[in-house]
Amino acid sequence: MALKWEKRCWIFFLLLLSSCLSVTGASEVEGRRRAERISGSAGDVLEDNPVGRLKVFVYDLPSKYNKKLVEKDPRCLTHMFAAEIFMHRFLISSPVRTLDPEEADWFYTPVYATCDLTPNGLPLPFKSPRMMRSAIQLISSKWPYWNRSEGADHFFVVPHDFGACFHYQEAKAIERGILPLLQRSTLVQTFGQMNHVCLKDGSITIPPYAPPQKMHAHLVPPETPRSIFVYFRGLFYDDNNDPQGGYYARGARASVWENFRNNPLFDISSEHPITYYEDMQRSIFCLCPLGWAPWSPRLVEAVVFGCIPVIIADEIVLPFSDAIPWEEIGVFVLEEDVAKLDQILTSIPIEVILRKQRLLANPSMKQAMLFPQPAQPGDAFHQILNGLARKLPHSDNVYLRDGERKKLNWTSGPAGDLKPW
Repeated sequence: MALKWEKRCWIFFLLLLSSCLSVTGASEVEGRRRAERISGSAGDVLEDNPVGRLKVFVYDLPSKYNKKLVEKDPRCLTHMFAAEIFMHRFLISSPVRTLDPEEADWFYTPVYATCDLTPNGLPLPFKSPRMMRSAIQLISSKWPYWNRSEGADHFFVVPHDFGACFHYQEAKAIERGILPLLQRSTLVQTFGQMNHVCLKDGSITIPPYAPPQKMHAHLVPPETPRSIFVYFRGLFYDDNNDPQGGYYARGARASVWENFRNNPLFDISSEHPITYYEDMQRSIFCLCPLGWAPWSPRLVEAVVFGCIPVIIADEIVLPFSDAIPWEEIGVFVLEEDVAKLDQILTSIPIEVILRKQRLLANPSMKQAMLFPQPAQPGDAFHQILNGLARKLPHSDNVYLRDGERKKLNWTSGPAGDLKPW
């Protein structure tokens, strides 16, 4: 056993040495390591500019649906679902915005569905269906555009764990399903689990919000060696919601802890140090296991900090998957194979690791995962617009003829969702 660990430590040392040589050599030649361009269609899509390819009309809703919620609880600006707020702010001043709804390709309804927080800062989605229903009733009565398509040329940002199913527990979310009024609309959502009730066909899957300014404030010098092989900070068990420990993360996180807590190649803990961001920049691999949902902000942080994401979430639908070559920058490990993580990661050839690091160094890759203020070319805002632009022109069945229009069923859904908002 001692020889096996010694061998792995030598592999670890060689990986670090190669990484340092790669950085040092490029520094001497170019002043910094050159990022490898993303080849093929993915790289072209990532660098698309949506301006001139679509026009968006932003409904002017009463502030009770958006701004007043943030004024009541500014914590909404920093949690992982804040994309709904910043997308609204971005569109208000975006060159794709049109004030003439007759020329609009898309209609956006700014409802902050996750800005209702517990004292611990967790969003409560129970009022969200009532808020959405109220907003749709308003736009369908005040403007003619919803009724002509029953929302098929409208999009909504619904970034909660299970999107427009509006519940934080998966079983309850599945039972509720996507709000019926949103069945024809395009959803911009973070939830991405293949063939899941709460992931709508045609959805644009986005990264969770991670504060760009906060991350950029913790950047380390680019020549800093990556001296940590595998890094993870977070829950392994959710004692409050899953005391038996078998359901949370489908047991994947528990398996990480049980198998690797004493492994010298793994720097893992449930404690969150003040050096968290710096530590990720000193790491070669960053674990990105599922939790209650298949994603977490770790995925964003890993990409931004050039740490190869180890994605442990079977059948995950990743953000902007038509633009970001996830297979080339990440490592995918099946949930059932977590106990073999050390063997899987130490067997990856050095040249493969170095190429993934070069791809992750590409600034366009990092930019696509962030919602900066002010917006920057190629950022997540623009990737969302690119996704909407690629859905144009709308198909013939988007705009309904008089005989095809149905009377909207305002009373569908659980009884609790029907209370006035």
